[in-house]
Amino acid sequence: MPVASVRLSVRACGQPTHASPTTWQHGSVTAATHFTLFPQVPDSADAVLDGLDPEQREVATALRGPVCVLAGAGTGKTRAITHRIAYGVRAGILQPSSVLAVTFTNRAAGEMRGRLRQLGAAGVQARTFHSAALRQLQYFWPKAIGGSLPRLVDRKIQLVADAAAACRIRLDRGELRDATAEIEWSKVTQTVPADYALAAARAGREVPRDPAEIAQLYAAYEDLKRGRGVIDFEDVLLLTVAVLQDRHDVAEQVRAQYQHFVVDEYQDVSPLQQRLLELWLGDRDDLCVVGDASQTIYSFTGATPDHLLDFRGRHPGATVVKLVRDYRSTPQVVHLANGLLAQARGRAADHRLELVSQRSAGPEPVYTEYSDEPAEAEGAARHIRELMDSGVPAAEIAVLFRTNSQSETYEQALADAGVPYQLRGAERFFDRPEVRKAISSLRAAARFGGNDTLLDDVVDLPSQVRAVLSGEGWTTQPPAGSGAVRERWESLAALANLAQDFAAARAGATLSDLVTELDERAGAQHAPTVQGVTLASLHSAKGLEWDVVFLVGVTEGMMPIAYAKTDEQIEEERRLLYVGVTRARERLHLSWALARSPGGRPNRRPSRFLKGLRPGSGTTGGRTAAGGSGGVERGFGGGGTAAAVPRRTQRTPARCRVCGRTLTDAGEMKLMRCEGCPSDMDEGVYERLREWRAIQAGSSGQPAFCVFTDKTLMAIAESVPEDERELARIPGVGARKLNRYGADVLAICAGRDGAGLDGDG
Repeated sequence: MPVASVRLSVRACGQPTHASPTTWQHGSVTAATHFTLFPQVPDSADAVLDGLDPEQREVATALRGPVCVLAGAGTGKTRAITHRIAYGVRAGILQPSSVLAVTFTNRAAGEMRGRLRQLGAAGVQARTFHSAALRQLQYFWPKAIGGSLPRLVDRKIQLVADAAAACRIRLDRGELRDATAEIEWSKVTQTVPADYALAAARAGREVPRDPAEIAQLYAAYEDLKRGRGVIDFEDVLLLTVAVLQDRHDVAEQVRAQYQHFVVDEYQDVSPLQQRLLELWLGDRDDLCVVGDASQTIYSFTGATPDHLLDFRGRHPGATVVKLVRDYRSTPQVVHLANGLLAQARGRAADHRLELVSQRSAGPEPVYTEYSDEPAEAEGAARHIRELMDSGVPAAEIAVLFRTNSQSETYEQALADAGVPYQLRGAERFFDRPEVRKAISSLRAAARFGGNDTLLDDVVDLPSQVRAVLSGEGWTTQPPAGSGAVRERWESLAALANLAQDFAAARAGATLSDLVTELDERAGAQHAPTVQGVTLASLHSAKGLEWDVVFLVGVTEGMMPIAYAKTDEQIEEERRLLYVGVTRARERLHLSWALARSPGGRPNRRPSRFLKGLRPGSGTTGGRTAAGGSGGVERGFGGGGTAAAVPRRTQRTPARCRVCGRTLTDAGEMKLMRCEGCPSDMDEGVYERLREWRAIQAGSSGQPAFCVFTDKTLMAIAESVPEDERELARIPGVGARKLNRYGADVLAICAGRDGAGLDGDG
């Protein structure tokens, strides 16, 4: 049977299904996740903060020193950190080229670049760890090592097979895959072949072969790579770390380029990635990390939440912000998610976040028991067909399972029910041949459309696009069935739908405008939505969301998986189910089968994780939630730059120092007063500061607001600080600006003539 393998592109975390905005529960602020397809670029730095909830605003305005954001599922973390970067850039506090934002997938990095572009902060580097490291390695290799960088192999499994043959170790396909995973784990945990056996035993790993054999295979693999002059994916990080450790001149050049770092999904950082991050930082602490220990599901690859959980210990002066307002899921889905974590144990569970849904009520989760697995798949397909017939788009439905081997049964059932589907994990949208060819045709039509007979009778943009796509074989009605033909049609249909949305958002847009938009999206890997029910493993569903989610195979032996033996492994399986539950926005179906095949022995039982949560399964015996409330914790003291810049330690909202009203506007918070309240500004100091700022801007060749914004100068002139400690308390005066401009500003405030007005800064 043909298998559709289209890569899904869905709304990012926290983007609502419908156009009408929700509001957060304590006021009239637009929901943190309200989003339009083609939003207007905010017209000012303060406008970037519009629509953020109080905690997200804290993230966006906390631009100094170490910041740790603990963000629950669906709480708008990507929104918070992209608005943080954009606010810093638009306010002149951060230079775009000095910011490096790192995450774990190309999709997430592309989404981040797309959002920053829409916020008017283009030019910020948003990359995966590997992409950022590879870029640096390619640039510095000739200088640090000499010659050109060795070729990077896409897949290492053939090299592992060759190494096994050299060692005369026979491996079947499954053992080969497992041995490759062990080599990858060893490298990201910085374990050399000689230490593998001891390290694997200490980590409690289920070793697929005798540890001595794996160590021998690992050593042979490394020798084979060197002999062939190639490197693998993990070598990119290892070699970058080695260059930065050994060549201080290279490390200083990288640190001069990047002064501000943002790390998304910090709970998934491996020891090797953490080491690379430390080398990027040097002795600085301008670092913002974002993560959720309850979504740690990749420990088998070497990922650990310890770096996230220990962040406050490493950075005592850190500001910690907790995001718990869930804008994605209904209260019913959130209640189940919280219930799952309430039963959890271990260190990650001690730091779990109690989510609070911001959406209106929806249907209760549905629990269904089937006689066997084929019946379970047919039942899910039948329900999906009914949902689609009632108007639910196929792209808003997902079937999630524990292992990829469960996929085939659901592929068959969906095909039999006439339901289009797509497998998660295929090539990227803009890399597909039909998409590249279609964009090329659209570009040609934009240039020479006057000579194209296809465009003779069409005037509006959507009609022009449909006419061009018809020349590529697209039709208004989809082809029957699934497979490659349907996959190609879905890709072209996604472009047609995008054109319709673009025309609705941009009145008067031309075909050339659309081509420019497609080129920018391709550069950012910001793909349009492709129609089709998604089939995906729980691991590959991380970071995605749908209106309707079917969690299938929720039985003992599959969830938790049979080979999860230790308490730590069981708890990771619980977190994996939690990730699956929190993918659902509105409807959630959980099911299990009593037997594997028709007529089989019905000896299976539902997952232990559902005890006390599904009707008729007893009580949970869980704990009350710890650390669940959102909010801000500000650090005290600490080392590095944090110690030199005193932090505001108040936990209460900022209030006007004249009338006492709570301040929410960023400009008012800088002044610590309402715009309408009387100012006690020293006009002489203000004018001298403006004159000094003009000289500084002229000598450095940058806009005046990049030195200090008008609001910051007003705040300085109103408070007239007498020392660095008082100056550091003023919003907009960060560690870098304090070090660079502090002496001049304090001299001007003290009335010393000529202070800093010679342009030397």
